Amino acid sequence: MQYFEKIEQEEFSVAIPEAINAEFTSHLLRKDKQEDAVFALYKPSHGQSRFTGCIYQIILPNDGDREVHGNVTINPQYFRRACQLAILENSGVVLLHSHLGPGWQAMSKDDIETEHSFSSACITLTDLPLIGLTLGTDGTWSARAWEYREEMYQHKWASTVRVVGKRLNVSYYDILRPQPQYRNIYKRTMSVWGKENHGKLARLRIGIIGLGSVGSVVAESLARMGMERFVLIDFDEVQEHNLDRLLGATQQDLGSLKVNVAQRQIQAAATAAEIEIEASSCGITEEQGYKKALDCDLLFSCVDRPWPRYVLNHLAYNHLIPVIDGGINVRFVQGTTDFEGADWQLQSVGPQRPCLECLGVYNSSDVQVERDGKLDDPSYLSGLPDDHRFKRNENIFPFSTNLASLEIMQFIEQVTGIGNTDYYGTQRYSYNHGYIRLNPDAVCQDGCYFQNGIGLADSQFPAPYGHDHSAELARARQHISTSIENHC
Repeated sequence: MQYFEKIEQEEFSVAIPEAINAEFTSHLLRKDKQEDAVFALYKPSHGQSRFTGCIYQIILPNDGDREVHGNVTINPQYFRRACQLAILENSGVVLLHSHLGPGWQAMSKDDIETEHSFSSACITLTDLPLIGLTLGTDGTWSARAWEYREEMYQHKWASTVRVVGKRLNVSYYDILRPQPQYRNIYKRTMSVWGKENHGKLARLRIGIIGLGSVGSVVAESLARMGMERFVLIDFDEVQEHNLDRLLGATQQDLGSLKVNVAQRQIQAAATAAEIEIEASSCGITEEQGYKKALDCDLLFSCVDRPWPRYVLNHLAYNHLIPVIDGGINVRFVQGTTDFEGADWQLQSVGPQRPCLECLGVYNSSDVQVERDGKLDDPSYLSGLPDDHRFKRNENIFPFSTNLASLEIMQFIEQVTGIGNTDYYGTQRYSYNHGYIRLNPDAVCQDGCYFQNGIGLADSQFPAPYGHDHSAELARARQHISTSIENHC
């Protein structure tokens, strides 16, 4: 097991699929205004600096499992049944109960005594900490994990509880994720969605995967909007052919890492009083980049290859981290270099939404082709037709900025729902006709293993990272460039 009685990560969080959250709410917020309780199971998600409990199964009480009398008393057989199921599932135990008040709930003496009494058995039997959650009357969750430290069982507060579905609803613990400071510099931006929604948006930890033509625009736009926490993941460096599309990059940046250029631009453009930026020169397909992505509340997918999209699809469902993805397709008249048209498509994926694979955003067979290094093998690529999808990389800055803007609009829609927006679904913009087609009715295919793995973290199959040939080649280029500079 990976836990060993103490959470090694600095931060703790809980993630709940929207469908299971609806079951919790229906059971716990009783019409007779009495408190109630329920057990559930979770899988651990170990990021670089955050431990997340991904809840995936509810264990409703049977007759006699608990007694409701204004408060609620949990009988031993109910806890025993939860532990037995957790052992069978190789999972952790969650105890959830309701309080008769709104907002993030503190713990009563009875709450502390009950959860403390269960904590030792949970770690002994499952090797994972008991997680306790409290639901307020307004739907706000609070959470803590019981860990063994300093020779006693103590609770560690969660910074966030995230409900993930068509919307991303986050309950924040203000002490660990403080409300953003109001600044006159973004008063017009904030006036659009209001103070409460600004707090929802600004406090998220946002990962941007790929800091090229789309990702660089997303990064600076979010910084100007007042976002506070960024995770930047990209192993590539600025090359000459990037300069016509990479926001903020100049001739002086040739050879610099794209994440470093993006970090500089965020720092220059940020309107928040304080910002946190973590930049990783690894790919999402490598262990370090993958672990950093697990620390995020939401991810922007600004990549153009199948393996990274496969990894991001996995994160969206198995780890309950919603992903906003987009791509651009430029078309030419067959057999010529004459521009015919262009389309760009975007979609947000995660529970209650169709996945990237079922939407046809990438082909599953192409993932292994990339993992084998063939997409970086000139001899393999030379044998493909000129119009093969692996050879398409045409793009211009206006296309990228439009796609980036649409992705940010999906971000705002998913977190705030301002303007009475509901669910955009897949959006496809046609350059030739100037209109956007929506497909809110798309669903995953029957038996989709991403939908079947919601909240299972890396327990369903091994984490899909490994040796990335593209990253290896990029580091070789960067090493040669550094060596030449040092020699000069």
